[in-house]
Amino acid sequence: MNTLIAISLLGILCLLLEVFNLRKAIVPVTAVGLAATLVYTISLLGTNTSHYNNMVVTNKFTIGFSSLFIVLTLFLVLLSADFYQKTAHKIADYVSIKIFLLAGGIAMVSFGNMAMFFLGLEILSISLYILAGSNPLSLKSNEAGMKYFIMGSFASAVILFGIALVYGAIGSFDVNQIYEASHSASTVDWFYIGASMISVGMLFKIAAVPFHFWAPDVYEGAPALTTATMSTLAKVVAIAAFFKLNRYLNGNMKEAYEVMLVVIAILSMTVGNIMALKQYNVKRILAYSGISHAGFMLVSLLNVNLYAPTLFYYTIAYATAGMAAFAVVIYVCKDKENEDIEHFRGFGKQNPVLGAVLTAALLSMGGIPIFSGFFAKFFIFNEALHSHYTVLVVFGILNSIIAIGYYFRIIGTLFSGQSVTENKKIPLVYYLVALGAIAINIGIGILPSIITG
Repeated sequence: MNTLIAISLLGILCLLLEVFNLRKAIVPVTAVGLAATLVYTISLLGTNTSHYNNMVVTNKFTIGFSSLFIVLTLFLVLLSADFYQKTAHKIADYVSIKIFLLAGGIAMVSFGNMAMFFLGLEILSISLYILAGSNPLSLKSNEAGMKYFIMGSFASAVILFGIALVYGAIGSFDVNQIYEASHSASTVDWFYIGASMISVGMLFKIAAVPFHFWAPDVYEGAPALTTATMSTLAKVVAIAAFFKLNRYLNGNMKEAYEVMLVVIAILSMTVGNIMALKQYNVKRILAYSGISHAGFMLVSLLNVNLYAPTLFYYTIAYATAGMAAFAVVIYVCKDKENEDIEHFRGFGKQNPVLGAVLTAALLSMGGIPIFSGFFAKFFIFNEALHSHYTVLVVFGILNSIIAIGYYFRIIGTLFSGQSVTENKKIPLVYYLVALGAIAINIGIGILPSIITG
């Protein structure tokens, strides 16, 4: 609970610094505040408490994911100073919105009451709507903001309707009572209709097939730093919240629900990878890659009592690889009209460090050892085999092979031909974020027990 309060106060502090004309201090102060909050949050490990009549819960799950969200937000804030240098007079708005987005994300994994979950969902969603359309001079950004707002609002409405049906069935928003109702033989039918509606809304939020159609267009049209936010922070928030909801809502729906999850997971992996093969815009490639990874992460919902450490490991591996990749993409495509793959031609030879980071990030997403992406998929496949989902594992392996095709296409472009990017001094922050993110990725790949233990 104190983490949530600290993050909210930090967002307000960003706005106050602008009021007192301390604009240059916004990013450093916010970064220090996030680092301090991260240390405090990690220090709570081992705590298992609830606050305000079970509105907010503190346990290993919430502490682990909250810490991951803070780290990702810290990376995003560090990139903000350079990314928004042409609109420095608005940087307080952009940074504070990211901090409030973080607060919404923490609320979404810390809830003990469905009212708190929906409050966090709306804080996160509204922040993303604003960021997606935050470039008023870009037609693509305006289109992305409007498209995401309309479709995201519809998904939120479906979730809210589902919550209302669940409340109508049992007369409570408390997740412990919802858990008991989901395992009771006497629960009325509209409880399960509500649970299904909540699941459909969350599948939209994580961009799983067939609710994925918004992602490529919004990822391409939104400013690059917003795309990084949506691809890493927002996606892992949504899958973590969905995992927690799944534990409480889907007791008596087990067999039919598992079949649905298996089908959606296979479709997400396959459609995401096949469509990515046809793309030439790097942000669209990463959008379809994210859809594919959503399919892999959905496997964890098949057994919420077994897969929590595996999902946590997978989200760290995916998010850190994505953050490292976007740090390079943001720099290379800065001041360019699009993110065409040709902009990366020869960049790896011009800048071996960032070229190596992007290569490592893509190899991790593809599931190549020694990167944590390999172990993330291995753990998912291993537990799926133990749960007798052999067909799912076969499709997962085939899709991992397909994914190598478009990842290596980017890598090949990086190190072939003459660079088309101007050779100039790169701001230190891009190295800091790219190397920091990929170091975490490789670190947990070498020592996975740090997380899984």
